[in-house]
Amino acid sequence: MSWSNVRLILAREIRDQLRDRRTLFMIVVLPILLYPLLGMTFFQVAQFMKEQPTRVLVVGARHLAEEPPLVVNERFAPELFDEPDKADLLELVFEPSEPLGPRAVRVDPLERAHEAVTSREYDAALYIPPDFAERLEEFREASLAAASGEPSEGKKTKTAPAALPAVPKPEIIFTTANERSQITFVRLQKVLRRWSEEVGKRNLAAAGVAPETARPFDLGTADLASQTGNRGTAIWSKILPVMLLLWALTGAFYPAVDLCAGEKERGTLETLLSSPAERSEIVLGKLVTVMLFSVVTVILNLASIGLTGWLIMAKLPGLGAPPWTSIIWLLLALLPVSALFSALCLALAAFAKSTKEGQYYLMPLLLVTMPLAIFPLAPGVTLTLGNSLIPVTNVVLLLRSTLEGNYQEALRYVLPVVGVTLVGCLLAIRWAVDQFNKESVLFRESERLDLGLWLRHLLRDRQPTPTVAAAAFCGVLILVVKFFVGLAMPEPTDFVGLAKAAIATQLVVIATPALLMTIFFTNRPSRTLLLDRRSWRAELPLAVAAAAVLAVVLHPVAMAISVAIVDLYPVTKEVEASFKNLMGQTPDFWQLLLIAAVLPALCEELAFRGFILSGFRHVGRKWRAIVLSAVFFGFAHGILQQSISACLMGVVLGFLAVQTGSLIPCIVYHATHNALALTAAQITPGLLNESPFLNFIVRRGPDGAFACYKLPLVVLAVVLALMILTWFGRLRYEKTEEERLQEAIQRGIEAEDEPLGL
Repeated sequence: MSWSNVRLILAREIRDQLRDRRTLFMIVVLPILLYPLLGMTFFQVAQFMKEQPTRVLVVGARHLAEEPPLVVNERFAPELFDEPDKADLLELVFEPSEPLGPRAVRVDPLERAHEAVTSREYDAALYIPPDFAERLEEFREASLAAASGEPSEGKKTKTAPAALPAVPKPEIIFTTANERSQITFVRLQKVLRRWSEEVGKRNLAAAGVAPETARPFDLGTADLASQTGNRGTAIWSKILPVMLLLWALTGAFYPAVDLCAGEKERGTLETLLSSPAERSEIVLGKLVTVMLFSVVTVILNLASIGLTGWLIMAKLPGLGAPPWTSIIWLLLALLPVSALFSALCLALAAFAKSTKEGQYYLMPLLLVTMPLAIFPLAPGVTLTLGNSLIPVTNVVLLLRSTLEGNYQEALRYVLPVVGVTLVGCLLAIRWAVDQFNKESVLFRESERLDLGLWLRHLLRDRQPTPTVAAAAFCGVLILVVKFFVGLAMPEPTDFVGLAKAAIATQLVVIATPALLMTIFFTNRPSRTLLLDRRSWRAELPLAVAAAAVLAVVLHPVAMAISVAIVDLYPVTKEVEASFKNLMGQTPDFWQLLLIAAVLPALCEELAFRGFILSGFRHVGRKWRAIVLSAVFFGFAHGILQQSISACLMGVVLGFLAVQTGSLIPCIVYHATHNALALTAAQITPGLLNESPFLNFIVRRGPDGAFACYKLPLVVLAVVLALMILTWFGRLRYEKTEEERLQEAIQRGIEAEDEPLGL
């Protein structure tokens, strides 16, 4: 690689971007003006953000007790509010106690209250039962009698609380369909709770007990953040990392679109590609340019929001200026985050034919990034080893820990966060380089979507195997249908329900779409599903046996991986209890094997290693196709822990499918793997106590049951599995046309890099 070429390309791209007024406005002008204007607007609008009064219908007010008073001068008693002035926020309207006129129709008061709130005539209603005051007085008298009564038969016990008469409950009637009604409910609830406490104090005073007995002490508070100058840091620790990610993405996207799709429109990309610079040098020069603009965008935006927070936001109660140490941590995280988003944006922009098309790709990228960035803001989400392995989320959590001053937690997980982020950067850069090495991507024509023409093309010009788009569509279709079917089907409570759900999912949701698309969109279904006669080679019987042995050998490894995944992402107690309940109701173990081992092995292999993998083989790289099909296979499993394990197993199954060219070894491996997992679940503590051999090879959990296999056996299993996989790797497999083309291109690149001999 020639760094001088990279510098020349970098200088060229920077000059082009600096001539674009829109880019300069987005990067320089907008951040400087945006946040001060937002702060000024906030203060201007704040005067209209005061609390508004709400209307309350009071039904049965005449049944209220006189002491302590709830209503004074047609308003709730001011002493029932933290701030007496807030009593005016509840406007009370009293329902007449008797119907007006001799012919007036008597209406049930409770029904009238319900109707008034439903019709939104009132925001809420307070219903007082007819005998509330009398029953409350009976309760007071009974409690006084119980408190003053003499102990019976020399014992020191008094009247039990169960002997006291019950008091009917006042009822707050509101609706969650109306925001004003919900606000009114909160206000009423606080008032009535305070009034109930006042009633209790009066009862204590009547019994000769000091009212302070009910609350012997008050709580004192000491906010250390105010003393250390970190007031409001918790809020800034949530705002600043998300702003960093969003502006890094936005700052990288528009320059990337202009550098790739914009050059296609201007006709300058061909000139650059015909230069002596290699494709990797061109990509690196453009990548550094995009990163530079992304970094500048983030710095200016964070500086503007920090200045606004220091001058304006710090004046708000409970919110201080951003801590000065946040500058250090945000700058340290800026480079890897900008590199990640810049490479992703560059790869997507290279695929776009025009700038208009490239701008459409921002929304899918945001839809993927936003949940990962917002997930750390949920209550209870902390930086753990499992969360540190989630891209984007781990950066937000690490920054939040450092901004809050929790350096011990941050240092504990900084290595996995940095490692995952760097791996993501390298993969994204590799993807961008691959995009620039494909002429079909750089010079593809604009496409007009004509659904009828597209369907006729699929049916008329069918190929022996599906296209990449058809494979992706099949995978997405299976996931979408599975999602809605899972919501529509009731949760199984017994084995019969589990069997029905499994059969419906496997046959209808997974197998049917793959088989129908195979019939309609390919002209060689047997070849697509890896079931044609060409797969019946001399090595196939040995490959089938080796696949079964491989499943047995990898079983201890799979169990160890499952335990590690559960440690990283613990299963909820509800899911664990439901699984144990279903397993305990299984009438016959052979029925369980048929439903949970054989049926998934047939249906899932036809879909994921048959149709989907055959289509993804046309991307031109074997391992990329294997990983893509494994990702869809993992997402098809509903539980996160199971999805991760299934994705790893999908890589092994895809490798077997490619190397053998047949689906039969995959079916055998899949069925054997599931059968061994179900068999391991049947090992009880009693069986372990009776079998010395099992005690020798397995490790027990905290409850004494089978947890996983012991480490020496797992290590031995890894060694044997590598030997079997090496044998599979030496098998000659049939390459697709795209794979042969990519290998030829790679050989040509390597030949150019070799020095010429004398």
